Amino acid sequence: MIGRLNHVAIAVPDLEAAAAQYRETLGAEVGAPQDEPDHGVTVIFITLPNTKIELLYPLGENSPIQGFLDKNPSGGIHHICYEVDDILEARDRLKASGARVLGTGEPKIGAHGKPVLFLHPKDFTGTLVELEQA
Repeated sequence: MIGRLNHVAIAVPDLEAAAAQYRETLGAEVGAPQDEPDHGVTVIFITLPNTKIELLYPLGENSPIQGFLDKNPSGGIHHICYEVDDILEARDRLKASGARVLGTGEPKIGAHGKPVLFLHPKDFTGTLVELEQA
């Protein structure tokens, strides 16, 4: 069901410093910041030859990323994102197998302009999983 790894998301306490580290220290291609109000984050994508890194920073007072950073002040890996061909089919198959889909269960539009869903980390060895329609 899952396809290629789309990105690994890292919550960071200082978005500009993290972007500079990837750009200047690692020589990576770093995109511009983009606000994603529906998800409560500002993101920067780092393009790698085989996938992307997504830097996450809280946007607004109710950002879910702020809670993560409160528990992990230095930041850290927040989630991994896999592509799926049909997000509704994937959701229904996962729910039928007992996996929990976070939120309402209806896809939202993610940072790439495509539908996304998140799966409960307790169902996936402690890892928050994002599914994005390919």
